[in-house]
Amino acid sequence: YMPKVGQYGLDMMYRTCTVQTNLDFCSEADMVKKLRVSVALQPVATALFANSPFTEGKPNGFLSFRSEIWRDTDNARAGMIPWAFEDGMGFERWVDYALDVPMYFVKRGDDYIDVSGSSFRDFFDGKNKMMPGEKPTLSDWANHLSTIFPEVRLKRYLEMRGSDGVPWQQLPSLPAFWVGLLYDNDSLEAACDIAKRWTAHERQALRDDVPRLGFKAKIGNRYLFEVARDCMVLAHKGLARRGKIDPLGRDETRYLEPLDHIMDSGLTPAERMLEKFNSVWKQSVDPAYSEYAF
Repeated sequence: YMPKVGQYGLDMMYRTCTVQTNLDFCSEADMVKKLRVSVALQPVATALFANSPFTEGKPNGFLSFRSEIWRDTDNARAGMIPWAFEDGMGFERWVDYALDVPMYFVKRGDDYIDVSGSSFRDFFDGKNKMMPGEKPTLSDWANHLSTIFPEVRLKRYLEMRGSDGVPWQQLPSLPAFWVGLLYDNDSLEAACDIAKRWTAHERQALRDDVPRLGFKAKIGNRYLFEVARDCMVLAHKGLARRGKIDPLGRDETRYLEPLDHIMDSGLTPAERMLEKFNSVWKQSVDPAYSEYAF
């Protein structure tokens, strides 16, 4: 089914690697605010974690080819969900969206029944052509929700989906970045101020450009690097205000250090790899398997 609805579905399934973090919300209104901020700012995380510049052992022209792949995988279930920024956004609006996202499968015992392209709304009404008269179970709904792939996914938490897999030492930076932005009220409000200036068209244009350009993508008259710098300041302040201190007296801002190094250099992880590819790696990706192994 996936090759029928985008050119990169099998690439996504077989040869992309992401790292995700899940964030809580405390109310419907809190969910909406955090969802909008994290969708709008997801390209910042994509740039900070851009780490897929090679395909078949050669540079592919992108910094995050994983992110580019998602632009043409199955757009009925992926993307920047612009409707989430409209009045009336809430849990019910998400349910309405999910009811109309085409289904992939229904699981009965160990069997997966192909119902690709049909809607859960019809299934709910007993009108699924592959299972006429049968109604869904709660586990069917949970399975269906797990096949929806926007840049931020709402489940019982918010799932950040914009980042490439990265070397081990950078992994804790992802939850630290988002916790610093979203779990501190002052930082969250400041992040809202950044995000609410942008139109749906601007958000989409940034999302389209960031896989190729990274920090050099622009939104309005600002480079994404400038936006990322502002976000890093907010993340630092948010984590510092949380005051979670380890036995050595360090707060959670220590987890942002790999991202601080990225911002100091102005280079994404992908650009660092490309530099090595064109110098010490002698145009071979083989050294990556030792240098970047967990």
